[in-house]
Amino acid sequence: MHTRVKTLCLLLSVALIGCQSKNANTPTRTTQAPESEAARAREEAPLELAEKAQQPVGRTNNTAEYAPEASRDASVVADAKIGLAAPAVAVAPTAPPIPQAGVIALPEPNTETYAALEPSQVKQTAVEPVSTFSIDVDTGAYTNTRSLLRQGQLPPADAIRAEEFINAFDYAYQAPKSRQQPFSVTTELSASPWNADRQLLLVGLQGYRVDKSELPPANLVFLLDVSGSMADADKLPLLKSAFAHLVENLSSKDRVSIVVYAGAAGVVLEPTPGDQKDRILAALEQLQAGGSTNGGEGIELAYRLANANLIQDGVNRIVLATDGDFNVGNFSQDALKNYVAKQRETGVSLSTLGFGRGNYNDAMAEQLANVGNGNHAYIDSVKEAERVLGSELSGTLFTIAQDVKIQIEFNPAQVAEYRLIGYENRALAAEDFNNDRVDAGEIGAGHSVTAIYEIARPNAKSLQIDPSRYQTSTLQGKAGAELGYLKLRYKLPGQSKSRLISQALDADKMTLSPRLSTAAAVAGFAEALRGGKYLGDWDYTQLLTLASAQRGPDPRGQRAELIELMQTAAALSGKASQTAVISQ
Repeated sequence: MHTRVKTLCLLLSVALIGCQSKNANTPTRTTQAPESEAARAREEAPLELAEKAQQPVGRTNNTAEYAPEASRDASVVADAKIGLAAPAVAVAPTAPPIPQAGVIALPEPNTETYAALEPSQVKQTAVEPVSTFSIDVDTGAYTNTRSLLRQGQLPPADAIRAEEFINAFDYAYQAPKSRQQPFSVTTELSASPWNADRQLLLVGLQGYRVDKSELPPANLVFLLDVSGSMADADKLPLLKSAFAHLVENLSSKDRVSIVVYAGAAGVVLEPTPGDQKDRILAALEQLQAGGSTNGGEGIELAYRLANANLIQDGVNRIVLATDGDFNVGNFSQDALKNYVAKQRETGVSLSTLGFGRGNYNDAMAEQLANVGNGNHAYIDSVKEAERVLGSELSGTLFTIAQDVKIQIEFNPAQVAEYRLIGYENRALAAEDFNNDRVDAGEIGAGHSVTAIYEIARPNAKSLQIDPSRYQTSTLQGKAGAELGYLKLRYKLPGQSKSRLISQALDADKMTLSPRLSTAAAVAGFAEALRGGKYLGDWDYTQLLTLASAQRGPDPRGQRAELIELMQTAAALSGKASQTAVISQ
């Protein structure tokens, strides 16, 4: 017996040694420095950043000089070399090695991070008649989901922020005529497509459109992640293409700086006039990926540089581009968000752009943009880069309204229940609405914001909450034609006191416009991806029918894309539907 046990142990030991030897050649991805010889060579190559980091950074008004702390620390300067390579060296995606015969290739680990998100709950008007939230113009959740679906993956539920799906689409709202009231307000009411016993209320804001020639001078700091994880084709190479679109839209009145971070942070381009495009593009083109990630130090350096070159009455913005493999360095995540929130008081805002798959930190990118008075987008293609940093550059950079809040008081005589679709991490307390010290969202030039409530009237058969025994008899609500009362607060840029817009909502003005039909289809798609809790019997089949029901032009291809993504999600979820076709 003992002899047989010893023999078995010996055989297991030999097998384990063999497996360890074979697995040494198995491709894996981590968030540490690259393991390839080429990557190590890039990290060790002598580069120009050490010399640049030792030079002072001049202010654009020539009244002071600023030298980043990185230039005063030799070890930091040495580490910062990894961000820059000789101009002749191009970044190329590294193909994974072909496994040898008999070797089992392990899947690459997925370390993507999303903030936990609980969908908005149904509220009983008799108990909680007031709904208050901060607006959001971000679109990153929709684009990120598009990328996942096109790569054959269903997104995790926490990746779905319904308001970012809804706000990714153009609903052709009428624009305001004056910047003094920088956005128009549109409201619509219709039956809910997935529950005839309920209704949808749409509230749309359209920002004042500013021509690029009207934009004030911009002080832009590109804060670029050049850590080893950025080497993939959909990361640093795409990042370069994206920022090239932005550079093409700059003029001599603008200033551009570039800060990179990996194991450390450094300045690779001092403030440069926007019309010196060749110089800016050359600095972008020579960036190489390598090393670990110290995002906290990069943000500190970017803010110091932005504040040193602040343009009064201009655009002062940091644009952070990263795959989100975000090591905060000496900061905790909460401390980093507090730091960014405090820096917005200087007049410098922070926007974030996400790139790539595998280790994308959606939670950090979205939250930093929220507290930094900026917006968050996910770049999954050259086309999306052109939209965010090209055709919609005015909205991306130039803020026309700050701290925008929406509050609706529903009339309990007209509305028994309501639920706001999305905006879960933008909810505010009722008392925050009138408090000008409470931060809220910003609207960029030409941007639109859409919110959708699903409501139930008092006589609805499908009420989800039993009427309150002791509140019902005392309901006196205004029994007229008011569904509720809408209020909006906002500040003009640079002002500390908010302005108020208010209007009653008509309870009987029902419509089913193409915009509300499309918005409902998009909202329903987001709900379906989160499990469809509030969709009743509806699934992708009915959503596809709704999305393709409207006839008319689709110049940006948005509705065609929506149908494509719905079909993909249906197939991946095992709920494949018949192909829906848009008639032009």
